[in-house]
Amino acid sequence: MLVVMEHEATPELVAKVCEEIKKLGLTAHPMPGAQRTAIGVTGNKSRVDSDRIATLTGVQEIIHVTRPYKLVSREFYPENTVVNVGGVLVGGNEFTVMAGPCSVESEDQCFAIAEYVVKAGAKIFRGGAFKPRTSPYSFQGLGEKGLEILAKVRDKFGLKIITEAVDTETIEIVAQYTDIVQIGARNMQNFSLLRKAGRLKTPIMLKRGQAATLDEFLMAAEYIMSEGNHNVILCERGVRTFADHSRNTLDLSAVPFIKRNSHLPIITDPSHGTGRREIVIPMARASIAAGADGLIVEVHHQPEKALSDGAQSLTPIMLEQLMNEMRRLAPVVDRTCS
Repeated sequence: MLVVMEHEATPELVAKVCEEIKKLGLTAHPMPGAQRTAIGVTGNKSRVDSDRIATLTGVQEIIHVTRPYKLVSREFYPENTVVNVGGVLVGGNEFTVMAGPCSVESEDQCFAIAEYVVKAGAKIFRGGAFKPRTSPYSFQGLGEKGLEILAKVRDKFGLKIITEAVDTETIEIVAQYTDIVQIGARNMQNFSLLRKAGRLKTPIMLKRGQAATLDEFLMAAEYIMSEGNHNVILCERGVRTFADHSRNTLDLSAVPFIKRNSHLPIITDPSHGTGRREIVIPMARASIAAGADGLIVEVHHQPEKALSDGAQSLTPIMLEQLMNEMRRLAPVVDRTCS
């Protein structure tokens, strides 16, 4: 259920409505908007008798949400959510690019790549400190040492940092070092991890699982938001199909579906979505045309020596080409890309 407050409703009136919702044994989620505040209501097992709330001072209308997901639904919150990552915006009119290596391998490696990322104009640096790999014998990441290197990248280059948390034991320490915590595709339905992510103040980027429907994807985001963290970014990173010409199939139809049904920003990952660097830039073009709010791409200054995902990592020259193309395309779809 969604409680829409009147335009003139004061914070005190909003607080009183939230208190009344709590008295009903439900959870209130106030969501201030540009025009008015809406209050999401969760915790009910069946349709709520809304008369008690509808008569409260400041309430304009009650909307009963029909979707299985509530807080992520555009019915709940009709305006587009913009996630503010320390001054870098994800969503709205800005098209945001996150770039960096698949894995943090060393300080020298990250500093070298960060120089190219800054030069190209991307604002957020990606790099894996904890790496969930298909094989237990593959490089698993540097752990906390990798997080320390990422923090040095932020200090030296002024880039915001995104990296993945792979379990409930390490997510809090990941949040201490980074500006966005990534929940990877393999963990999209790790509900304990999602709930813990929801208790953080740090923005969360949730990747779609390799075999997840879009409803399942949005329900996973609902787990995070239901715990109080509304700073959620969605990421389409490719799904498993019968195709063998690419690592995964980047499902660009997911972007307009998400835009129609959810207020959350959605970016794409054409690196994991294709597994081949020569396809990344064409799929990036298609992503901005489809309405995506940004990209996350892998870049390596020596991809042939990368400890993971070298085949899908852009070279620095290719990253510069991608950024130049995004800047030219952004105005066509009423976006900006700095």
